[in-house]
Amino acid sequence: MFDYQVVCRRDDNGSYVAYVPAIEGCHAIGATPEQAQRELQNVFDMIAEEFADGGRQLPNDVQLTVVHGR
Repeated sequence: MFDYQVVCRRDDNGSYVAYVPAIEGCHAIGATPEQAQRELQNVFDMIAEEFADGGRQLPNDVQLTVVHGR
């Protein structure tokens, strides 16, 4: 997972969401940023295993641009 950009943000309900934008469905929720990221590692591992079992490669990472609005 270290080859991918990971986004972690606070959700409206106070929990934290961590996700890998390049991989559809690769997201996790936790009470803290650290917990969300630990859970994300588990999700990433499951997805990577599914890709490997299917003989497919994981997609390339994407470049994100963060824009802060007013």
